[in-house]
Amino acid sequence: MRHNIDGRKFNMDGSQRKAMYRNMADSLIRYGRILTTSERAKEVRKLAERLISLAKKGDLHAKRKALSILRTKDAFVKLFGEYAERFKSRNGGYTRIIKAGLRHGDSAQLAYIEYLADGTEKKAAKKRRRRRSKKSGAGQEAAQDSAE
Repeated sequence: MRHNIDGRKFNMDGSQRKAMYRNMADSLIRYGRILTTSERAKEVRKLAERLISLAKKGDLHAKRKALSILRTKDAFVKLFGEYAERFKSRNGGYTRIIKAGLRHGDSAQLAYIEYLADGTEKKAAKKRRRRRSKKSGAGQEAAQDSAE
């Protein structure tokens, strides 16, 4: 039994899994959006959001920790430049996962994981429209006519 053990195994040993997460986080930072399976997207989101928190701190220790995770210099520069500035006023929730259908080969659920476009982006509330049935309106008019 795997009580209180967090994370998915993906049929890999720990070093392979860690390398996969690092590569995916690096690609996500460089390109802003990647297509992967929804399970992998949910796992890499943890690392991606932790990297943004490090970038927002911006001190030497945070930079060294981020360098130990990231693979390329391009991703490091973009993380501490563009993303740190973009999300400076936002407290968490830097990524979104959008389902993208099934993969043809094995019917795995695919998803896009992406960083939000703006740090202050919020969902627009849908305006609910009430529908009135024509029956009840006609019945009310008849009741008013008979009352007169």
